[in-house]
Amino acid sequence: MSALFMASTRGMIAAFSPLASKTAIGNIRRTVTSTTTSTQSSLFPACSSSTSLSQEKSNTRSSSIRFMSTETEIETVTPPPPKKVRTRRILSGVQPTGSLHLGNYLGAIRQWVDFQNKECEPVFNEETNTETLTENFFCVVDLHAITMPHDPKELEESTLGSAALYIAAGIDPSKSKVFIQSHVPAHSELAWLLNCVTPMNWLERMIQFKDKARKQGTESVGVGLFTYPVLMAADIILYQADRVPVGEDQRQHLELARDIVRRFNDMYCKGGPFKKRCKKAGIPSFPTFTEPEAMIVKEGGARVMSLTDGTSKMSKSDQNDYSRINVMDPPKLIRDKIKKCKTDVFEGIEWDNPQRPEATNLLNIYLAVQPERTKQDILEEVQDLNWGQFKPLLADAIVNHLEPIQTKYKEVRENEEYLQSVLNDGADAANQIASKTLNSARVAMGFALRDS
Repeated sequence: MSALFMASTRGMIAAFSPLASKTAIGNIRRTVTSTTTSTQSSLFPACSSSTSLSQEKSNTRSSSIRFMSTETEIETVTPPPPKKVRTRRILSGVQPTGSLHLGNYLGAIRQWVDFQNKECEPVFNEETNTETLTENFFCVVDLHAITMPHDPKELEESTLGSAALYIAAGIDPSKSKVFIQSHVPAHSELAWLLNCVTPMNWLERMIQFKDKARKQGTESVGVGLFTYPVLMAADIILYQADRVPVGEDQRQHLELARDIVRRFNDMYCKGGPFKKRCKKAGIPSFPTFTEPEAMIVKEGGARVMSLTDGTSKMSKSDQNDYSRINVMDPPKLIRDKIKKCKTDVFEGIEWDNPQRPEATNLLNIYLAVQPERTKQDILEEVQDLNWGQFKPLLADAIVNHLEPIQTKYKEVRENEEYLQSVLNDGADAANQIASKTLNSARVAMGFALRDS
């Protein structure tokens, strides 16, 4: 109705000009009257076609009044300003050496699944008119796996197996990108660029290098182990990740990444020459790298300790396989490992007693594989039990928790085409972002770029 009335209005205004002829005016009047009358008939069914001429004229005047009123009530609506879109990226990864164990799963992979499922939805801030999108990148860090002696035959299978386990544990390729680190060449190149910026004394302070060098002997430790925190920094910085899920033991490496970002931006991303280089390359002249922040994973899953020593972290590098529960261990082996794990001679079972690290560790595992339960609930169940009574309960809880993951893993790992398609899609997405960041780093440092 409004469109029709507006069209009629424009016709009337255009026709009533000083140059219009009486004939034209009469035609327009008849046209408007006819249009208005037919429109009113459809709008008000009580008005029949047998209405008298006087009633028709009255209705025509009445419709004209309504029509003019409709036009004057139209208001101009100003469209809202376009919303701003901000992208927040989360990145993490696990080495594929050996079998992924319960500590890797509870302390890292399951935390990633929680981040993915809770924070993947867009968040809109009305005050700033900004929508924040979250992108998750989870990689198998195979370049880190070669910092220690490794078996080339096992590297490929453990890499693909780790990727399959990510998916089996709940990483959804439709929400998160899964890729292999070495499939994105920018990791290696940026690590070299950052090596040339990082002072040696920063790396000499890294605790993990000191521990592994002491165990292996400095004669057999490669330079890669010394500089791998720089590679880790490159992994993070490439994706401009502003939040990185890490365990407490990795906080020092993340702080190193933050130091490297500040140093690089201070050395190469200031002043007129930097702006000129950026302008020539056609890229923005803001600092090259984003300074990341740690997302320390929650306790309970953050530190799963060895089954043979409650004061040492569960590790893939431990030569004793009974020191850990591997995610793919069959039920019989899990029960055997729990049966033989180290306990103590105290009566009862309790949490957080410094003199009973093994008790705390086993209770932490028992709670972690039953996320629907509370600490108090479990204490009430087990506090009066002895180890012989508790260990079968713990073994059953672990088996029940891992069984669906193991089933899903076999499905994914046997579907080679599906797994490769997920990894290819992930690598493509990662390369698109990483190559852009690497190019900005080259420009900042003054490299001569290829003429594209």
